[in-house]
Amino acid sequence: MSAAPRLASNDTVVRKAVVDERPSSWWHLPVTTTVLGLIALVFFGLRGIPGADSTYGIARENDVNPLGIIPQQITVPSMGAAIALSVIALLASAALWALQSRPHRIRPVVRNPIIAVFAVAWVLAFMTWVISERALDVGSLLQATIILCVPLAFGALSGVLSERAGVINIAIEGQLLFGAFGAALVGSLLGSVWAGLIAAPLVAVLIGVMLALFAVGYQVQQIIVGVVLNVFAVGITSFFFGSVMSQNPGMFNTPMRLPTLGSSGLVDIPVIGAVLRFLLDIPVIGRMIFDQNILVYLMWLIVIVLTIALFRTRWGLRVRAVGEHPRAADTVGIKVNPTRWSNVLLGSAVAGLGGAMLTIGTGVAFGEDMSAGKGYIALAAMILGRYHPVGALLAALTFAFADSLQLRLGTMSAAEGGVSIPGDFLLMLPYVVALFAVAGVVGRVRVPAADGVPYVKQ
Repeated sequence: MSAAPRLASNDTVVRKAVVDERPSSWWHLPVTTTVLGLIALVFFGLRGIPGADSTYGIARENDVNPLGIIPQQITVPSMGAAIALSVIALLASAALWALQSRPHRIRPVVRNPIIAVFAVAWVLAFMTWVISERALDVGSLLQATIILCVPLAFGALSGVLSERAGVINIAIEGQLLFGAFGAALVGSLLGSVWAGLIAAPLVAVLIGVMLALFAVGYQVQQIIVGVVLNVFAVGITSFFFGSVMSQNPGMFNTPMRLPTLGSSGLVDIPVIGAVLRFLLDIPVIGRMIFDQNILVYLMWLIVIVLTIALFRTRWGLRVRAVGEHPRAADTVGIKVNPTRWSNVLLGSAVAGLGGAMLTIGTGVAFGEDMSAGKGYIALAAMILGRYHPVGALLAALTFAFADSLQLRLGTMSAAEGGVSIPGDFLLMLPYVVALFAVAGVVGRVRVPAADGVPYVKQ
């Protein structure tokens, strides 16, 4: 048999070894959405502030706004808008109840848009209630969401790469921290923000080497290894921060920032600059999309490339086979443990880029434990995204939006008679969202069959 037919035959065997995801029961979802919808109706709507208005800032004075079609701000009655949005959320919940009588294969196609409608309506009802007698700049909120999403998305993608190959990656927190540390240190030493960008994934790979060595090589329990590596990362970076960086911050910890498109030299090029300035002045989405640094665009690119690579290439088929049925993969000649090694290292490098966003991406000097639990939120985003790059990105955007919202609400001055939310509650908002999401609010997730299971070649 020639090499090509034999390879095709092996791919067929591998495809059979990859277990398809089976949809789970969704009866819990209508119950949850109904309860949340009633909470929104009662607390955000019926118990709102009578006569209060909520204002959303949309466009700025210098934004591109032909014929004044897009208003600079939208003001709505808080109670009326919150009640209307709560009713929409309840209608979406009723649609989910009705969907239970449909054939199982039809549910996912119709269910996901209904969930999206419910989520948007519920969040808008909450926002309308909480900004009663105040104003919220939507453009700034969304731009901050994109920035806060970057470390979460890169961390989640790191988890997707590792766990699709069968290695549990709890060490995302340490990888983000090492990436932030490496970007700040190398960038400061060489006086180049681009050197810091290159160093971040390389330094984060050190965590990946240790994770792969113990989890794949020595077959140590993978969750324990990940937790230990996170503690190690906090300890070693805190040591160098206290003994080296803080002693001479001018040399070892200089704040520097990656340029954005709006602040780059592109705006000075005649034609390109005119187009870029036009794009930047588009209301709401202009600066959110076109005034970001290279890490944001790398995030979009890696999501696209990784999605295609995992689900449309022979490499991706082999990776998923290793994570689902390593024995079958080994039978057809796939090197299981080397594949796991390479995926863990690649995932660590990706997480390192997310760590770079914490320092050179935002122009902040490195600080002790500055990842501040983002690695665990990224892990939740990976699970919520069902181990899929696009799903992980959407989940990361959800958590980033919650974080951005709590930052905006925390800086608002509570107007007389306005809604006042304790600052401690706002600080825990992103983690509450993550807790409810991973606990099963949006459905059960099927983990790769061999995730966390060491493989011994026989």
